[in-house]
Amino acid sequence: MKVLPLIIFALWFSPVRAQTGELKLIVKKSDCILKAYQGDSLMKVFPVAVGRNQGDKQRKGDNRTPEGEFVISKIHDSRSWVHDFGDGKGPIPGVYGPWFLRLDTGSDRTRSGKTWTGIGFHGTHDPTSIGTMATEGCVRLRNEDLEELKRLVSPGTPVTIIR
Repeated sequence: MKVLPLIIFALWFSPVRAQTGELKLIVKKSDCILKAYQGDSLMKVFPVAVGRNQGDKQRKGDNRTPEGEFVISKIHDSRSWVHDFGDGKGPIPGVYGPWFLRLDTGSDRTRSGKTWTGIGFHGTHDPTSIGTMATEGCVRLRNEDLEELKRLVSPGTPVTIIR
């Protein structure tokens, strides 16, 4: 009895096979959503906040989220990070949530052909901003969603950001 061909046949048609394939993330700015795919299968949809101004990032400080084909380059523990929004309230702790998933946004990856620094996925101190255009250019998630996303990704995970 030839068992090996039978095992290969069973694995080929197994439902687990549908879950194989590369993890990829797609952010659709106009809908304020992040979709996580495993191969062609949609795994999860997360609501997000994106840049407060529409369109592709053109210059530093324009409060737009860059568009292009990126990868996660590094995962930082951002629990101790602070940020000053320039609104007179000073530096605010916890604005990035527990993690910062840094994106490689080099000129070879951006739609604009320009290089950006400091762009990534992060959490928030203001969950009411999720689902809106509220950031300075990053993609913001609820902290609990960011924790889930962080468990799914690793450096090298592809990320597409579209209008």
